[in-house]
Amino acid sequence: MSESKVRLADIAKHTGYSLATVSKALNGRSDISDEARTAIDQALKASGYQRRGQKAAGQRYIEVVFQDLDTIWALEVLRGVLRETRHSPDISVITTESGTRQHPDDDWITGMLRRRPFGVIFIFANLTEKEKTKLQANGIPYVIFDPSGEPSNDDFSVQADNWAGGVLATRHLLALGHTRIGIITGPEEMMCSRARLDGYTSALAEQGIALDPELVTEGDFTTEGGYAQAMALLENPNRPTAIFAGSDLQAMGVYEAARQNRLRIPEDLSVVGFDDVQTSAFLGPALTTVRQPLHDMAAVSTRMLIDTAEGRPTQHHVILPTTLVVRGSTARLASEAR
Repeated sequence: MSESKVRLADIAKHTGYSLATVSKALNGRSDISDEARTAIDQALKASGYQRRGQKAAGQRYIEVVFQDLDTIWALEVLRGVLRETRHSPDISVITTESGTRQHPDDDWITGMLRRRPFGVIFIFANLTEKEKTKLQANGIPYVIFDPSGEPSNDDFSVQADNWAGGVLATRHLLALGHTRIGIITGPEEMMCSRARLDGYTSALAEQGIALDPELVTEGDFTTEGGYAQAMALLENPNRPTAIFAGSDLQAMGVYEAARQNRLRIPEDLSVVGFDDVQTSAFLGPALTTVRQPLHDMAAVSTRMLIDTAEGRPTQHHVILPTTLVVRGSTARLASEAR
């Protein structure tokens, strides 16, 4: 039924709410109760009311919420989402930049309720119980991609095996004779950062090597942060002979720090990254890294969202394997080569 054939006054009379409250629900305003929003939305749906600007039946879209879209990492994730939606021609993708790695902006949910997506993929961010309730009340499923904290049992989430990736990177450097291995983690509050650090620590412990706090520094997954933290590590008179960067972007910063310190990679300093973004193979030398299957993770997140929205059973939590990709940025420690 078209908008002109359904009066909002009738919806207000049917639900018992004021016309102003019906209007707020219709426009995605946040200053009404979840109970009122649910009742009004159900009445609107039952009446066949179609919002102004709402897409015609059969046209749906997924909203992907990033902290920012100015890195190749984010573009790799988006490519994975688009790859999966090609199998569903009626589903389009929109992106939103909002908030931090832990949480979208407070006003994001108001705008989202106005946009009425088919489903939402959150990159990193975890949600409050109130926000989850609003999404559920409006029939909008969501998936958390690489959650920053421990997902709840009711959440749907997809992540890589970060602990195993940390073990693989560190074992590789140990096998090359390195024992003073620096690590540039991601933000300490993020679960993936802690897991990679735990993997690094476990691999050292396997060889009876105690964790040296001087070799552990916290980054922010950016090239600038990787550069700053690498400079700090390399200023140490007893500097590391190898650095495990918690992301490929940070590894790029390590390359620049090494150049400024007149250190050759890998002859003077071995470097391992994490992610295997598209550009890592084209650095000079090509970067040894832990491949996090970003495309597959994004595709699985998208399929999980579609299956949930369409009532098909799906796993709640998926962890995909990581693998080591050995290229030219790591080499046997010089003293070991003789």
